[in-house]
Amino acid sequence: QVQLVESGGGLVQAGGSLRLSCATSGRTFSTYVVGWFRQAPGKEREFVAAVGGRSTRYVDSVQGRFTISTDNAKNTVYLQMNSLKPEDTAVYYCAAAGVLTTRAAMYDYWGQGTQVTVSS
Repeated sequence: QVQLVESGGGLVQAGGSLRLSCATSGRTFSTYVVGWFRQAPGKEREFVAAVGGRSTRYVDSVQGRFTISTDNAKNTVYLQMNSLKPEDTAVYYCAAAGVLTTRAAMYDYWGQGTQVTVSS
């Protein structure tokens, strides 16, 4: 069983930065890909970024602004978010999958989510 716990969300002004953390249980990195998704009110859950081994993938809308990284010693995945925009406002979830994919349906384990609000 994989457990994922997000933290680091909050309220920030447009142009600001936040770093989200996803604390994972056990040997998650040796077995799973970890991804970040987000869901805004009234919208479908959207892929943001994922990391598996040395490979990463981003949705076009965050490319160049967000960076996903891992700290294996801490079993933690980070999402550094810079140059935030109001349209980045959403609940952000981390999730674990067996393959590097942008499809939410392929992720078997999910955290509870953390709210990110970007004011204009």
